[in-house]
Amino acid sequence: MTADSTQRTGPAFEGRRWMFPSALIHALGPDTERPGRPPRRTARDWVVDFICFLLAVGLGMVGADSVSGDPAIPAAVVAADQILGALACAALWLRRRLPVALAIVLTPVGMASLTASGAALLSLFTLAVHRPFRCTAWIGGVNIVTIPLYVWLHRDPGMPFAADVVLTALLTVSAIGWGLFVRAKRQLMLSLRDRARRAETEARLRAEQAQRLAREAIAREMHDVLAHRLTLLSVHAGALEFRPDAPRAQIVRAAGVIRESAHEALQDLREIIGVLRAGEPDDAGGRPQPTLAALDTLVDECRRAGMEVAFDSRVADPAAVPAVVGRTAYRIAQEALTNARKHAPGTEVTVSVTGARGEGLAVAVRNSPPEGDIPPVPGSGQGLIGLTERATLAGGRLEHGAEADGGFALRAWLPWN
Repeated sequence: MTADSTQRTGPAFEGRRWMFPSALIHALGPDTERPGRPPRRTARDWVVDFICFLLAVGLGMVGADSVSGDPAIPAAVVAADQILGALACAALWLRRRLPVALAIVLTPVGMASLTASGAALLSLFTLAVHRPFRCTAWIGGVNIVTIPLYVWLHRDPGMPFAADVVLTALLTVSAIGWGLFVRAKRQLMLSLRDRARRAETEARLRAEQAQRLAREAIAREMHDVLAHRLTLLSVHAGALEFRPDAPRAQIVRAAGVIRESAHEALQDLREIIGVLRAGEPDDAGGRPQPTLAALDTLVDECRRAGMEVAFDSRVADPAAVPAVVGRTAYRIAQEALTNARKHAPGTEVTVSVTGARGEGLAVAVRNSPPEGDIPPVPGSGQGLIGLTERATLAGGRLEHGAEADGGFALRAWLPWN
């Protein structure tokens, strides 16, 4: 990952742009208004470039003074040295756009001209900041290897040759090392920014997953609620179809149950669709969710529909049952009664609920074997799968299956702490 070649997509850079390098800003948030063009210099870039230019001019003046003070050097050579140094200092303004070319050109120029040595040193610093380590190692290595030749060409009579070589090598390595340090800091900032973006993306995905799971739970709720209502409709509509000569009182009662069930189903469907449109969980708004206390109403409704239901409730302090546990128990009993009505019509169903705080809540629903052959119902088993998942999510367990006498039993246990 490099600050110059890696193009990241994302929101534009937010913050005080003038305080940051343009290359870093471009890496964090590319300027879409200038595709394929170098990023604009910020105020900080101009200040740093001006300081580098002044530093190169200052070092060049020291070198020019040293060259002009040597009587052994011809005046033409001194003039050429100073001209090369001035051109090298001026070329530093291109260091952000052409760091590699500038470093390559200033390597021989800095060796030939003592006045250009400062500009050559700063070009190595720029190369280390803006280009990968391999490129810096090649060009920097050439500069370090040629240091003895440079010292021999510009020998200082007042300093030993070895000491001059070591000092020049230290300056070169320091410039390259400082550039690598600056580059590492920029890469760290880019890495932290990428990590923050990944964290935001993961958080968004987790939120979407939670929303999807909530909507799946609403879909399961739709199956549990509407299956019960629609089964009532189907049973009584079928009775009216096959018993048109039934007593008027039975027909009126069946029509009343159909009307009531259709009204309740419509309300449930409207509530669920409203929740889906709002994108909120099923506990937000709408009618109150059923609790354990609503089991009596459920059993009475099934009895009015013609089912034989024996209900036994032995729960210590029913009002203390947690809402989630009570709602889960209600849904389990509701689905079990619906299955008994569909797969074993006319049989007696026994519903028992027992439990206490610390022991848990047990729900058992059993129906006797049906009389005669009952045709299979399409889609059978999906409700039991949903109930098993619902009980597991609540921290409990659910078992179901046929018994030896041909009946069917469902047993569930839910935690109650």
